Amino acid sequence: MKQILVVDDDPQIRTLLQIALEKADYRVQMAADGQAALDQARRDPPDVIILDIGLPEMDGLQVCQKLRQTQQTPIIFLTARDDEIDRILGFEMGGDDYVTKPFSPRELVARVGAVLRRSGGVAQPHVLRRGVLVLQPTLHKCQVANRDLALTSTEMAILSELMGQPDTPIARPRLTDRVYGVNIHVSDRTMDSHLRNLRAKLAAAGCADAIETVHGVGVRMGSCSAA
Repeated sequence: MKQILVVDDDPQIRTLLQIALEKADYRVQMAADGQAALDQARRDPPDVIILDIGLPEMDGLQVCQKLRQTQQTPIIFLTARDDEIDRILGFEMGGDDYVTKPFSPRELVARVGAVLRRSGGVAQPHVLRRGVLVLQPTLHKCQVANRDLALTSTEMAILSELMGQPDTPIARPRLTDRVYGVNIHVSDRTMDSHLRNLRAKLAAAGCADAIETVHGVGVRMGSCSAA
């Protein structure tokens, strides 16, 4: 049974999510503040963390930053705002997904399932190579020029899809469906934020040409040559 940690200072939201997740056969842990979340995640690491950004004292972005120092547990951010800067910051800190309040508990449960599928590395070749870029989805491992690069499960899934057909452009809607699933609504801005963050990570690692935009069509893998 997969274990989900719900972190929110609103007891009604915690209870709502607990009911929805347990109905979907997940085991639920709960925390009302950032420090409690860190303690719980370190003591008994969950499979997915649902993390409110607007926590008192230590906000969700700070919690995520601290967690990423020791573990790569998938994180779904909750926020009362839909500002692009919040979404970009969340992904830059290491978030896998982003859900705006008010939300549908059923949709959030579906997103948990999608994150778990992505983090499992299902139905992907054991090793994918493109220039200096090497991806091992089942091991959740990415290397650029033999140096490890930390990716979230969503970034790993996006890169896996692109490397699976490296010379063929993939339309953004199709890429979104392949990564999230066809029954989950994801805005174009969310996928754009993921791609922007993934490009930045690859460029910082010395692979600035990893993802190309084919105008009017979609995106595809570049040559991934060393900088």
